[in-house]
Amino acid sequence: MSDSKKDTNSQAKSTGIVSIAILCSRVLGLVRDQLLNGLFGSHFAGIFTAAFRTPNMLRDLFAEGALSTAFVTTFTKKIKNEGDEAAWELGRKMLALCICFMSMVALAGIAVAPWLVRLMNPGWDNPESIALCTWLVRIMYPFITLVSMTALVMGMLNSKKVFFIPAVASAFFNLGCIVGGVAAAWLLDPGFRAGQITEKGLTGFAIGTLIGGVLQLGIQLPALKKVGFRLGLDFGWKDKGVNDVLQLMWPSLIAAGGTQIGVTLNSIFASCTPGKESAGAWLANAQRLQQLPLGLFGVAVATVTLPMLSRLATDGMTPAFRGALAKGMRLVLFLTLPSAVGLSIFAKEIVSLLFEHGKFTAHDVAMTAGPLQAFAFGLVFYSAIKVLQPAFYTIGKRFVPMIVSLSVIALTASLNAFTVFVLHWDHTALAWATALGLAVNFVALYACMRKFAGGLETKALSASLMRLLVGVGLMAVVCYGSKIYLLADWAKLGFVVQATLLGATVALAAVVYFYVTQKLRVEEAGEFIGIVSKRFKR
Repeated sequence: MSDSKKDTNSQAKSTGIVSIAILCSRVLGLVRDQLLNGLFGSHFAGIFTAAFRTPNMLRDLFAEGALSTAFVTTFTKKIKNEGDEAAWELGRKMLALCICFMSMVALAGIAVAPWLVRLMNPGWDNPESIALCTWLVRIMYPFITLVSMTALVMGMLNSKKVFFIPAVASAFFNLGCIVGGVAAAWLLDPGFRAGQITEKGLTGFAIGTLIGGVLQLGIQLPALKKVGFRLGLDFGWKDKGVNDVLQLMWPSLIAAGGTQIGVTLNSIFASCTPGKESAGAWLANAQRLQQLPLGLFGVAVATVTLPMLSRLATDGMTPAFRGALAKGMRLVLFLTLPSAVGLSIFAKEIVSLLFEHGKFTAHDVAMTAGPLQAFAFGLVFYSAIKVLQPAFYTIGKRFVPMIVSLSVIALTASLNAFTVFVLHWDHTALAWATALGLAVNFVALYACMRKFAGGLETKALSASLMRLLVGVGLMAVVCYGSKIYLLADWAKLGFVVQATLLGATVALAAVVYFYVTQKLRVEEAGEFIGIVSKRFKR
């Protein structure tokens, strides 16, 4: 069997392994958000979200974006062309550079926190909210130094085909946030210990993010040492490899940051909507639910595909390169289409089941469900971009995603300004602008890559999409039937009954989707069911 055939055959299996690890992380992240919203309510949860926005944006950019993409591309090629030791040397130099530079960024963020909070939340008019947010920002800003180091460690492990440990490390971040946050809040806030929870407990959860960052990095170091890396720092930054990473990184930073900048703009504009502080929490909760399938499928496929594309790209635009990229696209479509439809149909029920506890009210549920439907529409495009965008850096076309991303940012910002300041719509319109921007971003990137690669097996992709739509359509019938007949009196049902009926509906819809797509000979369906069958036979 050829190397390229082995690569494509292992793609679905590796994606499954990474998906399981990322699922743990996303579920724990959801638990963290449930705690924040339930304990403190949407108002204070919104303030915490605003404080963590900048460090978290940098986390997404670095851990799953610019630094990771640029470093993995360069590191993988270094392994193939010069050997492991040259690659490890590059890793030590990049670690030293990141620690020094990102520490300075963190110190600067702490210093300018009061102005940063006002800039990022122009619609807030409550001095107490601004003061609390500033305090939380100063606690959490050092997180960006930890996450930049983590991104490099993850990149080195992925390049050595170690996927599970880096993926599951994010679960340790969320675990640290939850356990460390609750413990710190219990120690710092007397009201927390007495059952009379106040906003003072948010300080504990801010400290918890730093604890989580340390855990996320630490859990990966033994695995890195095992694959041959010798821990240490190298300050010889005048190096071709370092220069290659930086040259790839800055356009990648803008390109990969398009969605994150869009989310940040949403939050800025959301502060000017009637929801004020709470609007930020509503959007964040909706995005968290989008992140479950996005991380489970889109990021997982991209994590497995990028090192493979980097290796294949060294031989030029070969059929193997086009096949691997097309395979990643088909996997994303197969896995995210049903997720998007399910999130859209059951938006209100899912938000209610997961968040309507403690201080999170029915009004908060309604205000979160609308944005969730918009983000569900954008889910498929977002996941596909995660696979498609890094491919441009492996073939030396790093400026294309940057230009596309800048154009999409301008489009999204214009739509946001128009809907908020002219039409006076609420935060839901901001989510729809983001979804539309994702669609435009994907279409532009796909058209460009198809031209550069001399085709992307578009005919096979279109045929697969048509068959998938049949499966999704029948699945939607099941979902709507349940919504009309079984879940019609949702508010009157108890939590256990709600969870049982919704869970049974989702399970039945999934069975219908996988059965129909397998019968229609969708290749990815056969692979998925084959992997599951083998697991159960063990």
